[in-house]
Amino acid sequence: MAANRDLPSLGAGLLEEPQLTAALKMLELTVRRKLDGVLQGEHLGLIPGPGSEPGEARTYQPGDDVRRMEWSVTARTTQPHVRQMIADRELETWLVVDASASLDFGTVGCTKRDLAVAAAAAIVHLTTGGGNRHGALVVTGDDVVRVPARAGRAHAQNLLKAIATTHRSAPGVRGDLKAGIEALRRPQRRRGLAVVISDFLGPIDWERSLRAIGAHHELLAVEVLDPRDLELPAIGEVTLADAESGEIHDVTVTEDLQRDFAAAARAHQQRVHRTLRSCGGATLSLRTDREWITDTVKFIAQRRRGLAAGVG
Repeated sequence: MAANRDLPSLGAGLLEEPQLTAALKMLELTVRRKLDGVLQGEHLGLIPGPGSEPGEARTYQPGDDVRRMEWSVTARTTQPHVRQMIADRELETWLVVDASASLDFGTVGCTKRDLAVAAAAAIVHLTTGGGNRHGALVVTGDDVVRVPARAGRAHAQNLLKAIATTHRSAPGVRGDLKAGIEALRRPQRRRGLAVVISDFLGPIDWERSLRAIGAHHELLAVEVLDPRDLELPAIGEVTLADAESGEIHDVTVTEDLQRDFAAAARAHQQRVHRTLRSCGGATLSLRTDREWITDTVKFIAQRRRGLAAGVG
């Protein structure tokens, strides 16, 4: 299949220099070639309003946003005052990247980890410039790798290297997406763009943490999936291994099993999407059997059209 044929393989986090640098440069060229000239305008972050940092208070004027009312000054002066906001001139983007064992799986030309790194590269490219900073939290299940938020192309390359080379957890250790989201939540960081990249196949125990993130940041979820995450092929007897728990089961894939598996997978995915929406986040869905760069362009173009029309 031709999908994602330009996506370099990162070897389950085991790729070393100089192959790693070459693969990331190839990925950068692909992102720049496909996105530059197609997506014009400001960064992907969609921070609403004139800014998010509080400034000085001034007298209320007709047409001011009542949500900016400064009640302490209003009470002291007996005249309505609003708090002015300082315009955001620098965007801080944080990526929470799931690097659990289930991401090192793929049946159509690339793994979900490759797709996750590609999504991170696209986000970094779209939010680079103007002093914008990028940081990352890469979670494996038994560790959280932190990359401090800094600006510059060299730092962006090091950030992508950290995502690409973080080793999966030890056998039998399940992923812990909640730990990564909690690490982003505390300590509280300057308002910016928060991006969560995962297959979201585990338990949805991160809702409360993500809701807190969505209340303070612009939130984007990137879902990376393989066709086998959603449906089983008619292959008869097969041995299935859980990449995270290590459990192995011999099963016979029947029509009933295919139907039940597809229904359960669809129900879980729908629940994930509902939860992400309730947390205030948009969802970009990428699959190993589809052209990821095309899906990314469509998503961002649709997002921008919605904002231009006043849709949140």
